[in-house]
Amino acid sequence: MSLIAGYGSSDEEEGSSTHAQDAFGLTSIPAPKKMRIDEPSSSLTITAAPDVLSEDPLKQTSLITRPTDTRMNVNIPYADMMLPVQGPENPFGDRNRFLNQNALAGHVEEQSMTEHAFRQQHLTHSILGYSANPSIDPNAPAILGSAEKAQANGFATIDSIKASKASKKELKRKRKAKGDLEVIDGEGAYEGPWANWVGDEAQDTLPEGAEEEEEEDEDEPEEIVQMRKAKPKRGAPGLESSVFHGKSLTDYQGRTYMSPPLSEAPQLQSESGSQESFIPKVCIHTWTGHTQGVSVIRLFPNTGHLMLSGSMDTKIKLWDVYTHGNCLRTFHGHMKHVKDVTFSNDGRRFLSCGFDRQMKLWDTETGQCIKRFSNGKVPLVVKFHPDEDKQNIFLAGMLDKKIIQYDINSGDITQEYDQHLGPVNTITFVDENRRFVTTSDDKTIRAWDFDIPVVIKYIAEPHMHSMPAVTLHPNKKYFAAQSLDNQILVYSTDNFRQARNKRFAGHTVAGYACQVGFSPDGKWISSGDGEGNVVFWEWKSGRIKSRLKAHNKVVIAHEWLPHESSKLITASWDGLIKLWD
Repeated sequence: MSLIAGYGSSDEEEGSSTHAQDAFGLTSIPAPKKMRIDEPSSSLTITAAPDVLSEDPLKQTSLITRPTDTRMNVNIPYADMMLPVQGPENPFGDRNRFLNQNALAGHVEEQSMTEHAFRQQHLTHSILGYSANPSIDPNAPAILGSAEKAQANGFATIDSIKASKASKKELKRKRKAKGDLEVIDGEGAYEGPWANWVGDEAQDTLPEGAEEEEEEDEDEPEEIVQMRKAKPKRGAPGLESSVFHGKSLTDYQGRTYMSPPLSEAPQLQSESGSQESFIPKVCIHTWTGHTQGVSVIRLFPNTGHLMLSGSMDTKIKLWDVYTHGNCLRTFHGHMKHVKDVTFSNDGRRFLSCGFDRQMKLWDTETGQCIKRFSNGKVPLVVKFHPDEDKQNIFLAGMLDKKIIQYDINSGDITQEYDQHLGPVNTITFVDENRRFVTTSDDKTIRAWDFDIPVVIKYIAEPHMHSMPAVTLHPNKKYFAAQSLDNQILVYSTDNFRQARNKRFAGHTVAGYACQVGFSPDGKWISSGDGEGNVVFWEWKSGRIKSRLKAHNKVVIAHEWLPHESSKLITASWDGLIKLWD
């Protein structure tokens, strides 16, 4: 302890000698802190650069520093400090590269102008082609734009230029002379206050689709003649066409796309609904090709190996379902949105209708438009008579509340069913095709005997809503109607009474004519909704079994493939058609 105390109380000279003669390892013992002693200020010495070397051991003739350096270990002569900056100049370092530059892009003058003055000059420049220069630079021109036009108008703005009375008088419409009271007909006849205006001569109008034959004036230039003849639109009556998209119309055996692909899908030979159906879960194929929303899809009768789709882009497309999933043919036949398409029993022909007030009969194989029908009203639904001996008859539900029956062979209207109070939305044949059921925007269901324009059953309740989509159950004993109060109601086909125990709800379809579907075995009932889902219910219990998110927009139509256990095709207003499994 005495040694430690002696070491602690010694000064620096003693400590250094003790370090040299340290035999007991005393230096490893931490020394206590020295007391701070205030020395007199006279003994303080100021060093300007305490860490700078007094001489240059590396013989450095010039100093090279990095931007990150914070200290220099060499004294620099004044001459070296004042050397000019060398190397390339940073083009972005000095923002004001020019003498008069006061902004990044150049010189900016601050000016204040009222909204009225600005609009005045802006309109003058856009209409007359000149405006006053707002610059305060004395060397700048006084006028921007056309100086000649400005001089012609006396440098006036648009609001101070007034048209002369003579020019106003010329612009006024002139009425033809009243005529002579004594002349009844012909030139100079009395027209009185009913005289036409000059230049308003009535032009002879031809019916739509008719071609006008005119003799071209020999003295008239060709350009004027070409301008006068407006180019008719594609799909107008008489100008229907179709485009085949495949490589060849027939395969190696000479078969067209009309024959079902039994080698790829042997199940097409089995009976529809003979196997148990399951709810699909995964999208396995997407058909793209329509540029706007799809409004209707229909499968080829019995086999379902082809699919027709009608769209708001006015086109009808025929798609392959089983082999490659391609678009086989596009039909250009309507000028406005396609509303409905339907196959005949054998699928060789199909009908289409659109908002251009036209109904057209097409050949599915060749793509030719066979016939067109129109009564000047908008058709909302078309339906072939299901009987084999009545394939020349079809019904059309119209926007003007009527159901019209056409004979394809003669092209004539053979019957009119006129009882509804609103546009007719659906036509469904029941009772071995002897009767049919129609729904309308008048919130009623009416049943008719075929070819007799008298309602045999009228269903209307105060709580009923419009039913824009109806589908027949596979067993033909019921039909399901999509009601716009977000539920599906079921009616019997023999006495047209509502099946109170069957009511399917839980989806949102208000405002949309979403199609109802049944699985081939009748076990599941399905419907699209306004949020892009497909909802599946169990037919027996009425419980929701699954909700499938299929599209971004409303799922307006969907079809179950008749010979598959769990395949479903959906179509939406987002322009896509999807196959689910």
